[in-house]
Amino acid sequence: MKRRFTEEQIIGILREQEAGGTVKEIIRRHGISEQSFYRWKAKYGGLEVSEARRLKALEAENAKLKKLLAEAHLDNAALKDVLSRKW
Repeated sequence: MKRRFTEEQIIGILREQEAGGTVKEIIRRHGISEQSFYRWKAKYGGLEVSEARRLKALEAENAKLKKLLAEAHLDNAALKDVLSRKW
């Protein structure tokens, strides 16, 4: 079963490794794959919990803005199509 980890838990796991724990021991104890560990390390390595929360909020805002821009482009294309037709 897939388990979800919060940013706080992920940063805690990464800090265990920084404190001197081996990667194999940490991934076995927490039940995660080595790939997940290194993906988290690439994304959250060196971040504090507050910075990770801010990163997640910015990613959500960015996704929302991209969706709005795509909808605006579709509306613009539809209007151009309608206006280009001869009546």
